Amino acid sequence: MTDQNFSNLVPVNIEDEMKVSYLDYAMSVIVSRAIPDVRDGLKPVHRRIIYSMHEAGNHASKPYRKSARIVGDVMGKYHPHGDSAIYDSLVRMAQDFSLRLPLVDGQGNFGSMDGDAAAAMRYTESRMAKVSHKLVEDIDKETVSFNPNYDGSEEEPSVLPAMFPNLLVNGSGGIAVGMATNIPPHNLGEVIDACCLYIDNNDIEILDLLEIVKGPDFPTGSMILGISGIRSAYLTGRGSIIMRGRAEIENIGNSRQAIIITEIPYMVNKARLVEKIAEMVKEKRIEGISDLRDESNKNGVRIFIELKKDVVAEVVLNQIYACTQLQTSFGVIMLALKDGLPKVMNLKEVIAAFVSFREVVITNRTIYLLNKARDRAHILLGLTIAVSNIDEIIRIIKASNDPNAAKQELMARSWDALNILPLVKLVDDKAMLNEQGKCSFTEVQAKAILEMRLQRLTAMEKNKLEEDLKNLATEIAEYLNILGSRTRLLEILKEELIKVKEEFATPRLTSIEFGEFDQDIEDLIQREEMVVTVTLGGYIKRVPLSSYRSQKRGGKGRSGLSMRDEDITTQVFVGSTHTPMLFFSNIGQVYSLKLYKLPLSNPQGKGRPMVNILPLKENEHITNIMPLPENQDEWDNLNIMFATAKGNIRRSDLLDFKKIQSNGKIAIRLDEDDKLIDVKPCKEDEHILLATKAGKTLRFPVESLRVIKSRTSDGVRGMKLAKEDSVISMTVLKGISSTKEDRDAYLTVPWEKRLEIAKGEEFNLEELSVTLTADSILEMANSEEFILTVTENGFGKRSSAYGYRITDRGGSGIINMDINDKTGLVVGVMPVKMDDELMLITNSGKLIRCKLESVRITGRNTSGVILFKLDDGEKVVSVSLIAETSESEEDSELEEEGLEQSEEV
Repeated sequence: MTDQNFSNLVPVNIEDEMKVSYLDYAMSVIVSRAIPDVRDGLKPVHRRIIYSMHEAGNHASKPYRKSARIVGDVMGKYHPHGDSAIYDSLVRMAQDFSLRLPLVDGQGNFGSMDGDAAAAMRYTESRMAKVSHKLVEDIDKETVSFNPNYDGSEEEPSVLPAMFPNLLVNGSGGIAVGMATNIPPHNLGEVIDACCLYIDNNDIEILDLLEIVKGPDFPTGSMILGISGIRSAYLTGRGSIIMRGRAEIENIGNSRQAIIITEIPYMVNKARLVEKIAEMVKEKRIEGISDLRDESNKNGVRIFIELKKDVVAEVVLNQIYACTQLQTSFGVIMLALKDGLPKVMNLKEVIAAFVSFREVVITNRTIYLLNKARDRAHILLGLTIAVSNIDEIIRIIKASNDPNAAKQELMARSWDALNILPLVKLVDDKAMLNEQGKCSFTEVQAKAILEMRLQRLTAMEKNKLEEDLKNLATEIAEYLNILGSRTRLLEILKEELIKVKEEFATPRLTSIEFGEFDQDIEDLIQREEMVVTVTLGGYIKRVPLSSYRSQKRGGKGRSGLSMRDEDITTQVFVGSTHTPMLFFSNIGQVYSLKLYKLPLSNPQGKGRPMVNILPLKENEHITNIMPLPENQDEWDNLNIMFATAKGNIRRSDLLDFKKIQSNGKIAIRLDEDDKLIDVKPCKEDEHILLATKAGKTLRFPVESLRVIKSRTSDGVRGMKLAKEDSVISMTVLKGISSTKEDRDAYLTVPWEKRLEIAKGEEFNLEELSVTLTADSILEMANSEEFILTVTENGFGKRSSAYGYRITDRGGSGIINMDINDKTGLVVGVMPVKMDDELMLITNSGKLIRCKLESVRITGRNTSGVILFKLDDGEKVVSVSLIAETSESEEDSELEEEGLEQSEEV
């Protein structure tokens, strides 16, 4: 090698060169070969095949052409790779068992589900499928950008202006460098419906989209088992979907049965499946099969499996599922190019990217059509002026030596245009007029005048020019409306999507079944009553209800929580392990969780911080937990009522909180000096009872408060509060139809007698000395509710809900309890039943259960009896009810202490 040659060499670090070269190669494979674009769902080779066929006029309405010719055009103009790679891609686009909507209409042998290769390209013929025209429609209207091809001799589109979300409809698969994509096909109708839903509401939740897009829809049919894989794929972009072939069991006589497989999972080789079944039979891993044959034809799949006599077909079928690809999984990786970069996207992101792309396409198309309409109107205006001045036009043309001289003379003159001023305004071409209402022809107009036929001089043609201008004016106004109104643009987008759906949508082929392998963990959780305890420090736990033993009223209790000095219990409730719960935080967020997901502990354990269970933000903590009915059908007629310490209330639909993602969502807006006291489900015909710590209550009907749809509203005033007073509880009561006079009369009946009447015991109306009928007394007894009030010093009482009269919302309320220094402030007010048990927790963590049947029923305005004997400095901080248990008081291991009988105070 000469010195001159050495002088051209540049020394580089081989590590740096390898790194740069490999990254360039990787990006080339990712962007230019293996990964589809999220906008049209195509890889470059597929895009080039469709565009080349479109440019060559190889349309669905034209005769087939040899595949070799198509491959040659693609390779010579756009795709500088091997012809076999192009042909393989074309073949797959024509296979109805590979694509949900084949993009190529093939004639000849294009392969089979048995893995047979397609015939050579010189034998097969192809043309665009009808649906492919929807991928290239309007491509000639400057809707997408074009790039030079590999040698600069041609231009090719960077993306096709797809009118439907092809990425989801036909899916895609590919292995790049360091990444791979595997997107399943979907049903066109479902995907378009989801797009329309997203257009109507960009803030729609992915779970709402899942109600429309049920799951993948494979061209081979089959079944999808369970929804957990689908949910994961659509929420995160990754998931594993279990596919199972469809099989039927038929009786073939002589106590024998046969298994008929009519559909197989997507991308499973049918011939290999049959071979695998035969291999499993030979190895005796599947027993009971006497004959196996493939009877598939052009009408569909049919694998006939004949069983031996008295063999249970279901068992054999389960063995086939377990040992062969008749049941397999599809690993979803929704990776596509977005803005030129690979990204794993969830379902909503894919739909959003497509909708955004179609907005750009429609905008570009409208701008193109607007410019074309304006150009055409400009020419027609010139022709209209020329026809109006035809004698002078003809004189100028006859006097000119050549066409160019005539054109220059026409452009040099000023022409009176006042008579066409309305037409000029219609087409928005005011630039051609000067202040005197005259105009000069542009070069385009002058050329059109010289090319004008003599037939345009007729009166009919003059009228037609004006009619054409009016039509163009209408078109221009519509185009300007589209460009100026996103609402109108989205309407057009939806209309075009719906037209595609009406023309090409087909029924779903793949059914979604619920199988045992998709068992939710909840199905494995034993149903058990649990006590949920929440502390001021944000700790939460669940303890089996059976861990607590019942005590007589007035007992000393057993040790409950092992607390730190600064931590106290703030909330206790009882529910099943399957109870759904809503968690409301101090900043107005709401989270959802099933009770069994809470940490299991013992009575002395302190549980776990809620910040470790819920995705709470900095300085956010849970203020209220609302257990809900297990049966979600009961949610339809329920509202949620919010109550804050400052007396504000808000009524919302419970269904607004049915679907809450793991990161939660906004529930209510709160002022800085306010806090959420309670949230409860309620019905239209029920009443709300607000109670304050100063012993006041206010009762009003739910129906008097309208439903507020905004989750960011802080509601309206529910109760007017005195200074230093605050709301401490909200109770939901039955609605009442009786008058206040009737209720007062009923309350004169001794409470013991009222309870006996409610239990169905006979009574003598005359002995009661009331002005009510027997039916009225019986009805009121059966509907009577009792309100329990508990104070911080351990006092409590039960009073009839009839004693709490209905008042207007926003008032100061009535006296609920006569409180004083001995009783302390009220800490809990709630409705109770006769067989309920009460659970009280103190600030020291002491817990006690007592039966309410031993607590006397008193009037509303009294101070109650001692429920709980407290040590010095001890205060009741939480009150909760427990359903009646089978454990008797005599079984208690704790010694009974305290008062034998209550004292009225």
